[in-house]
Amino acid sequence: MRTLCPNLDNEDGLETVLEVPMPDESLDYEDAKVSQNVTSWKTMKSWMKPHSNDQRKQFSDFGGQSAEIQLLLGVVGAPLVPLPISSRHSTITKPTIQDHPIESSMAKYIVQQYIAAAGGEKALNKLDSMYAVGKVKMVATEFTSGDGVTMTCGGGKAMKPKSIKNGGGEMGGFVLWQKRPDLWSLELVVSGYKISAGSDGKVAWRQTPWHHSHASRGPPRPLRRSLQGLDPKSTANLFTNSICIGEKAVNGEDCFVLKLEAEVSALKVRSSNNVEIMKHTIWGYFSQRTGLLYQLKDSHLIRIRSQGSDSVFWETTMESLVQDYRTIDGVNIAHGGQTTVSLFRFGEDSESHSHTKMEETWTIEEVDFNIKGLSMDCFLPPSDLKKEEEQPLVHAKSGDKFTGITRLASKSRGNSTRFGVHKIVAVDSDGFGDL
Repeated sequence: MRTLCPNLDNEDGLETVLEVPMPDESLDYEDAKVSQNVTSWKTMKSWMKPHSNDQRKQFSDFGGQSAEIQLLLGVVGAPLVPLPISSRHSTITKPTIQDHPIESSMAKYIVQQYIAAAGGEKALNKLDSMYAVGKVKMVATEFTSGDGVTMTCGGGKAMKPKSIKNGGGEMGGFVLWQKRPDLWSLELVVSGYKISAGSDGKVAWRQTPWHHSHASRGPPRPLRRSLQGLDPKSTANLFTNSICIGEKAVNGEDCFVLKLEAEVSALKVRSSNNVEIMKHTIWGYFSQRTGLLYQLKDSHLIRIRSQGSDSVFWETTMESLVQDYRTIDGVNIAHGGQTTVSLFRFGEDSESHSHTKMEETWTIEEVDFNIKGLSMDCFLPPSDLKKEEEQPLVHAKSGDKFTGITRLASKSRGNSTRFGVHKIVAVDSDGFGDL
């Protein structure tokens, strides 16, 4: 991971500290040998400008590789968990198991075993803050319905491959800072495009090259990436109120399955006039052998109201294998894993149905706890942050200005891309990562 780059403006000056360390795989070594890294470093330096005119111009056409990267970052980049986690209590309380139904009692017992396996209550309560540096590789494949059956996906509908996975995927790196479950900040750069997200305890927000800073609806919720083995205390607190629904073997690992579902009232707060969040459920698969979290899965279903009588439905399912646990300051922290995302669009006519699969492989390069000097100023939202307003879902583009309204289901015209404009617009208008 590269953390410094030469000062290209002044050879005698100090090296530039990168906001997000870059994986070595993302550099073009052949060019670096010829130009002594100047080309690569200049490219890297431009990556740190999240709202440059060049990036916005690239995304304005919703085409080619930019459209695919936008889809990846919009869905996989910074998703949140279904429910907020209380940070008012500094200790993990031991529940009275016999006072609850058997499903809840079993879940609480499994959570207590997880706390012990993660390092123990005493070690977890010492954690006041943390930071992690990691790298990611993302790739996407789209399938759409049609003739010539080759595979089957959710709901039993036959699907025909529209495009296949190519190349080694999109490389990137990230830095995560966290003080409490509701105080966190993420910087993620993938193939030259940067997404920032965070929460100051009052509002959670995102900032991307193709969209101004915007706040998610409802109370701030923790970043899903933190619960992928980086924050055992928040994971334990989240699943304390879950239920145990049984056992399941995942990749040969016998696990207890805990389930937590967002209440209807919580979903209504996150919904708008145009977008209704119908359900959001999360499952934790805890290894019977180690007691640690082995897999994290969540699924949410949203309905987008069109101008016509029909609605469009999007179902997003994420499954993360949490692996490579190592002990840091007495706490077991996962240092790698893989997330698989299934994005299924249906409703209206069957020809518009689509199924997209995305994968992310991530590794943690560095992690530490109880960061000195990590103040509230580190979690302030962007100055241009604006609350989401009620407005039509999609605007048709003419040049660089938005001039009219069109239906979400409209298909891309002109450019033939892997991901049509209707899918990219959905990522923008609904903020799948905010759900």
